[in-house]
Amino acid sequence: MIGIVSSGGYIPRLRLQRSAITKAMGWFAPNLLGAAQGERSMCNWDEDTLTMAVASARDCIVDMDKSEIDAVYLASTTMPFADRDNAGILKTALNLKNNISTADFSTTLKAGTTALISGLESIKGGDRKEILVVAADKRRSKAASIQEMRFGDGAASLLLGRENLIAEFIDSYSVSYDFVDHYRGSSTTYDYNWEERWIRDEGYTKIYIEAILGLLEKASTKINDVAKIIYPCPVKRTHTSIAKSLGAKLEQVADNMHEVTGECGSAHPFVMLAQELENAQPGDKLIVAGFGQGADVLLFQVTDNIKNLNSKQMISKHLACKKAEHSYTKWLLFNELIDTEMGARAEADNRTPLSTLWREHKLILGFVGGICKECNTPQIPSDRVCVNPDCGAVDSQEEYEFSNRPARVLTFTGDNLGASMDPPAIFGMIQFEGGGRMLMDFSDCELDDVEVGVPMELSFRKKYYDKNRGFTGYFWKAIPQMITDNIAE
Repeated sequence: MIGIVSSGGYIPRLRLQRSAITKAMGWFAPNLLGAAQGERSMCNWDEDTLTMAVASARDCIVDMDKSEIDAVYLASTTMPFADRDNAGILKTALNLKNNISTADFSTTLKAGTTALISGLESIKGGDRKEILVVAADKRRSKAASIQEMRFGDGAASLLLGRENLIAEFIDSYSVSYDFVDHYRGSSTTYDYNWEERWIRDEGYTKIYIEAILGLLEKASTKINDVAKIIYPCPVKRTHTSIAKSLGAKLEQVADNMHEVTGECGSAHPFVMLAQELENAQPGDKLIVAGFGQGADVLLFQVTDNIKNLNSKQMISKHLACKKAEHSYTKWLLFNELIDTEMGARAEADNRTPLSTLWREHKLILGFVGGICKECNTPQIPSDRVCVNPDCGAVDSQEEYEFSNRPARVLTFTGDNLGASMDPPAIFGMIQFEGGGRMLMDFSDCELDDVEVGVPMELSFRKKYYDKNRGFTGYFWKAIPQMITDNIAE
């Protein structure tokens, strides 16, 4: 058997209220009023496709043996680099072994399901033992556009393998058409979208139905035998009508999550699947489909191991742990839709020394320090000499991962003078459980959220963006450990 070993997801904490968009721009675009229900997920200023991919992958492989992973596939239409192995950055941030295959899948919203099929075929052929498939998207949209209302930011991951499956792969079916419902040129920022009626009648309705019926015939399965049908479709009425045309009941159709996240691009089939796996029962058959210049459709059957799904590996955890954002201006700033004065301190040249990035990649991307073989003292960054004054051993360091270590605040400050997209800039010294401390930037919090002793966790984030050279620099930041009992409304 081959299939899904584990799943994980990530939805940014910030949720832009759609009512905030219409309140600010309804005078200009009254057509938005009919789409103002609910909220859409929104990246913080230091989040992007890659940071979300890392977060969802960490969620997926928690408590897993990372040495078993043979390949990492990253699917997205919004990769931060056009000519750099984005999956390789993901692999380094996860501190996976070096003798591993990495690949980017892009240029279509069905990139996630295409990567999933490729991963399953590779495992079936015996080339790989476990493959981590991650999909993430942070699509940009023009202000006051319907896409601004519909889009959402998010990521989800699936670990594929042969053993301890939570869902067995049964079969897949794909169709390919150069049906252009939208496109984005290589030198443009925003998608160009065609008429919705055309997309609805000639795209979603015909292509989804052809692909799903093709899978059912190929797998000798009836629609009534399927517990949930998972297919992204931002047009609510069309989403329902597709199910009726297939002969499915409404209760068989997975929630499109429009009211709580919006559509997360190439990641959305994975996000919806991860959500459905939380409530799935052994024996349930699940169809998951991705749309984009055709469609991919896959059939899975849930196993008894679904009962062992880790509580951390849940989309609902991220849906609950949220902060409602009512400031449309903040949304504009975070998405570079307005040009603000950042002050003289923001004028420093952010040129990245690529040689230093290579020499220190374990620390910068993987947040790996050291632990002394002589006295067992952890330290970050690692050095030739042990930091323990009672030891002082030389060249005694072994690699030690700090990214998953619990930590607490030792000292902190809020700087209103420093250049920050979300002032004040908050930073401080954190103490890791078991040893090691470091001065770090804080994120996803207000100054009132931080005090000495507050538990912190590490998150892979954007450190800076070099506009002159188009280079995004990443590092790890500390965020207050989220407690869903204290959700900010």
